Amino acid sequence: MTASFVGLGANLGDPQRQVRAAFRELDAIPHTRVVGTSSLYRSEPLGYAKQPSFVNAVAQIETGLPAERLLAELHEIEARHGRSRSFANAPRTLDLDLLLYGELVLDLPHLKIPHPRMHERAFVLLPLVEIAPHAEVPGRGPARTLLEECRNQGVEKLE
Repeated sequence: MTASFVGLGANLGDPQRQVRAAFRELDAIPHTRVVGTSSLYRSEPLGYAKQPSFVNAVAQIETGLPAERLLAELHEIEARHGRSRSFANAPRTLDLDLLLYGELVLDLPHLKIPHPRMHERAFVLLPLVEIAPHAEVPGRGPARTLLEECRNQGVEKLE
């Protein structure tokens, strides 16, 4: 089993409900179980700004699937939630990103691990540090240190 982390985000429909449902769906992936979930966080959109705020979270999973198969399972969950990939940074019903997969570093056209921008995004690092305070981002360092460098991004914990 490989310890991995998945970033979750949504800003269309009922984002909080969708993220909570995705936690359950992650646990239903074959040979995979959720071992921790963060609180939900609200963040402002990056890139394309004319859209609603996002609800974000991170799930820690253990999986027996190879990284590429896990990514395919994440895409299937997104599709069930009506995810459309119309343009970069578009609003979405559900976004699932494979952030970390053990200590693997991978650079394929369709899959990069660690997730390429996670080290500069408080909406990823804050929930990650909440559930894994000693997490390391390969090639970047401790997630807690990276979070300090982007704390001013206005991410707020939801009750």
